[in-house]
Amino acid sequence: MVFVSGHRRGTVESAMTTSIPRRFTARTQAALAVERLAAQASRRLGRGSGEMIGGKLALRVSPGALAEVGSHRRTACVSGTNGKTTTTRLLARALGTLGPVKSNSGGANMAPGVLAALSRPPFDAAAALEVDEIWLPKVAHEISPRVVLLLNISRDQLDRSNETRRIASMWRELGAELRDTTVVANVDDPLVAWAAGGWHRQVWVSAGQNWTADAMVCPQCARLLHRNEAGWWSECGLARPEPIVAVTGQREILWYGRTISARLDLPGRVNLGNAAMAAAAARELGVEVEAALAAMAGLGDVQGRYQEVALGEQGRRGRLLLAKNPAGWVEMMELLADAPPRPVVIDFNSQTADGRDPSWIWDVPFERLAGRQVLVTGGRKEDMSVRLAYAEVPHSVHASAEDAAQAANEKVVDVVANYTAFRDLLVRSSR
Repeated sequence: MVFVSGHRRGTVESAMTTSIPRRFTARTQAALAVERLAAQASRRLGRGSGEMIGGKLALRVSPGALAEVGSHRRTACVSGTNGKTTTTRLLARALGTLGPVKSNSGGANMAPGVLAALSRPPFDAAAALEVDEIWLPKVAHEISPRVVLLLNISRDQLDRSNETRRIASMWRELGAELRDTTVVANVDDPLVAWAAGGWHRQVWVSAGQNWTADAMVCPQCARLLHRNEAGWWSECGLARPEPIVAVTGQREILWYGRTISARLDLPGRVNLGNAAMAAAAARELGVEVEAALAAMAGLGDVQGRYQEVALGEQGRRGRLLLAKNPAGWVEMMELLADAPPRPVVIDFNSQTADGRDPSWIWDVPFERLAGRQVLVTGGRKEDMSVRLAYAEVPHSVHASAEDAAQAANEKVVDVVANYTAFRDLLVRSSR
């Protein structure tokens, strides 16, 4: 229960405007007012965007608020270990061709963040929502999305999301319960394909999967999976579904029996795969593929990803890349291989948001960095230095990313950072 002192009551009442639909209960109307005030206070105090604190307080006031604000909308939820934020932003662009869109593509992807994204008018706007893979069942049961996108499943934070088959089972059970929801699923990930097989309607997309070490065993029979250029299969009969949408080239997509051109400002084949998933979901919500891809084309960075920022003095600059687990690192290796061979700065932390256990770095094929100048920094730079030494990759260790950039042989470097290191770099570069 939330109590409001007398001198604040007028402020709360003024926040409860007539733009809030009358179908909302009084508790939810009060919850939305509290959410707005808490978010505003957080921003004024410099504590962040306020999405999480505002959403948390709103759910305390009205536990049913998420279900109420999520109704009467065309909604899509995007989930997976990697690519959620980018795919959500691409999908929001596509849906924006039809009208207003609500989205939490800033990364607040648990129930409070989803509520915050939906807590402003218009309350009938379409929604493209990034949802944490563990929180997906909770959020989807509340808002009953028309479409759910399942991108991939791999180990992420080892102290939180290390059991990939558990996540696949949760998703499969969810699909059996959401009878009116279509799943857009990546056929190249066996865990995703098996999970999506339990849903009532599937749209199969080949978005690619460079990292296969977390899907070596069949999720259905626990035997080793077989793989070749045509796909994957198991002795029990589980096999890669035939996709209706597929990335077939660097700028080419197979789309319901025809080949279409797709040009993005975001780099790499991985982002074309994200765009194919987003376009397939947008189609289910009424957006033609040509309009969807045209809307996506002008997006050049996502929450700082792929953005070039100043690093210290003397004109040093860095292109920011995010890699927070082995699967993400393998994708970044491919992207680095397609770009000019710049020096690479690795900024590596293991704070709570990253996962405290950094042992996953031993699964990353850092040997692929051989021949580049590699510079290491971050809170766990010593761990990364040891890993690179075993990979026989010459490197140097530095106090900060800015110091590393000053020591680089070129004025522009690629900076590969995990979550908190990436966040801190963005903050420092914006000052």
